Amino acid sequence: MAALGRDAGPDVRHGGGDVVPVGAGEVPKDIKMTTYTHGQPSLSLGDAKLRRPMVIEIIEKKIEYLRTEKTLNIYGTVVFGTTASFSGMLANFIFRHCFKVKHDALKTYASLTTLPFLSTVVAYKLLVIDALYSGNINQENCVLRSSLIGIVCGVLYPSGLAFSKNGRLAVKYHTVPLPPKGRVLLYWLMLCQTEIKAMVIPLIFQTVFGVFNGLQHYAVFESTREKIVHED
Repeated sequence: MAALGRDAGPDVRHGGGDVVPVGAGEVPKDIKMTTYTHGQPSLSLGDAKLRRPMVIEIIEKKIEYLRTEKTLNIYGTVVFGTTASFSGMLANFIFRHCFKVKHDALKTYASLTTLPFLSTVVAYKLLVIDALYSGNINQENCVLRSSLIGIVCGVLYPSGLAFSKNGRLAVKYHTVPLPPKGRVLLYWLMLCQTEIKAMVIPLIFQTVFGVFNGLQHYAVFESTREKIVHED
């Protein structure tokens, strides 16, 4: 009997005064609930159902912001490179006319269209886009770099490339009198001084477009970042 008394669990007295015996190894239900909820926030199934659409909506908005910014980055960079290609075509046309070159037209136009485009896209990606996302440049530096890329890769590089390629063709096919020794560069420049002034047009255009592209790119980047921070 003593052993049975020790094995029996404690009695629990309810509000009505009745005593309910509890078996050995069992914990009253009221104590179980208290132990489970102590120190833990009670999560409502309704709250969880409400939170899930909100989280999905925020994620979808962030994806849409990033997609819009990425589209603008690709579109602006491609347009910038395309304007450099047109500058290369214009430079090739001018120097072929100056040097009276009729040979290898397809070859020179292909190189003067492709190389300025690629150089502009790669330079803009490395010096503007990557630097902007890493936080290394501000708005002024972004605009300055964009305009310099337009000048160097969109005007100076195509002009020098067209001058070099068509000058070699002129020497090869003897389309113009050969320059005197020691004054080759000066001779070529004097020969093209009138027509080369037409390159001022793409110079101004590339500078203005570079400034506009840099401002627009930076504005969209700042707007997207503020929207993402606000959503968080």
